[in-house]
Amino acid sequence: MQSRPNSIRNLPWAVVADAGRDGHVYRRNVDIFLKDGRIVEITPAGARPAEPGEPVLDGAGMLALPGLVNIHSHPTTEPGYRGVREDHGVPEQQMTGLIERLQAFRLPEQGRAAAAEMSYAEMLRAGTTTACDVTVPFAGWLDTMVKSGMRFYAAPTFASARWGMEAPQIVTWKWDEAGGFTAFEKARAVMDEAEAHNSGRLQGMVFPNQIDTVAPDLFDAARRHADETGRPFSTHIGQSVVEVREMIRRHNMTPVQWADRQGLMKAGTILAHCILLDEHPQIRWHTAKDLDLIARAGVAVAHCPQPFARYGLAMDHVGRYRARGVTVGLGTDCAPHNLIEEMRLAIVAGRLMSEDIASLDTGGAFEAATIGGAKALGRDDIGVLAPGKLADIVLVDLAHPLMQPARDPLRSFVFHAADRAVRTVLVNGEIVLADGEPVHLDSAGAMERLAEAQARMLQDSVKHDYAGRAAEEIAPLSLRVL
Repeated sequence: MQSRPNSIRNLPWAVVADAGRDGHVYRRNVDIFLKDGRIVEITPAGARPAEPGEPVLDGAGMLALPGLVNIHSHPTTEPGYRGVREDHGVPEQQMTGLIERLQAFRLPEQGRAAAAEMSYAEMLRAGTTTACDVTVPFAGWLDTMVKSGMRFYAAPTFASARWGMEAPQIVTWKWDEAGGFTAFEKARAVMDEAEAHNSGRLQGMVFPNQIDTVAPDLFDAARRHADETGRPFSTHIGQSVVEVREMIRRHNMTPVQWADRQGLMKAGTILAHCILLDEHPQIRWHTAKDLDLIARAGVAVAHCPQPFARYGLAMDHVGRYRARGVTVGLGTDCAPHNLIEEMRLAIVAGRLMSEDIASLDTGGAFEAATIGGAKALGRDDIGVLAPGKLADIVLVDLAHPLMQPARDPLRSFVFHAADRAVRTVLVNGEIVLADGEPVHLDSAGAMERLAEAQARMLQDSVKHDYAGRAAEEIAPLSLRVL
């Protein structure tokens, strides 16, 4: 197989840009021509015969899709929680286990490097070509991004405070404002390093960590830096009842209202999660204006349904945000980093919350995972298949049993086959996933290294947990061991 084909030929189905609106349409029986990492033409199949020796990728029996855009993920930590977080929650914190996990479980650096390699392989197998990686930076992080062949937004986090606990019902914030500015300076250096890389596939994202752990002056500095550099700006907001209640305690307003007052909400901002608005059934604050503020500001929302569904929490509801004109993109947040599963869950959860099958359909979810993510990042060159756009392309095997019958191949893909049918992925016209496996990543070796690091993380929980508990007490196994 050619690593850089000049064309993909004999495609029976392709999802391409709809010239009449900002969306996608099906085209049947096409060839896609590539040059210098971009799509140059999409023609009827066979309209232009192949030249002798031309590097051709055979698309017979395949569905071509634009690469998926994941606008919020934690690839360097979340695989370390596999087997730990799926049933973990704290009733006294309205079921979220986020704060308890972060204060008790700390994956060592070598484990985070292994987790990144595993996660990037997961992303490629599920058709993701662009991802935002949100993490505390460490040596070798950018190198693994480059090695994967994917397109990345490096989002090195910084904060003024760290969460802690004194009891299940008592969350604490340990403040170190000088340390927050030191971490911000390091993040700036990492973003500069990413954007200077000669691959051209790395960019920076300004990411003060959480709305409740960043002091106002650090938020101001971060927002100014994003404005001056043109980098996307994001933060976690509206992700737990604990956070919303704390922000109301501090400021007598919701996190979204406080962010708006601080000047954080403007074009180029991505609100990560943003589930718990004032009108949400688990909040029911006396105002009813958060969604209007989001829509009016023109900010985007990174919707990651999977982690919250595990706690019994869902956005109310995704169709409502989209109907107000809010740009909604999708992220994975937690493992598995499978954006196809997030599409399916976004559809189902949206319908459950709204009691309306029209809240979100397959086409709308796919738009969020492609065009929505691209818009959130301020990009018009990814997320669609069209002449002039970057050649980030996913080929799905229509012959896979879960794709058949392929009456509507996108529905078969999202609801049935998912990553199991992804065969080939190209980024910038280069094949980075072949026959369902990453070309440049060693996911098997990474799995071994991560297992060792997870074992150390779990063993060390007694050193970090506020009550000195063993991992088995914090997150018991799903069944007893006899």
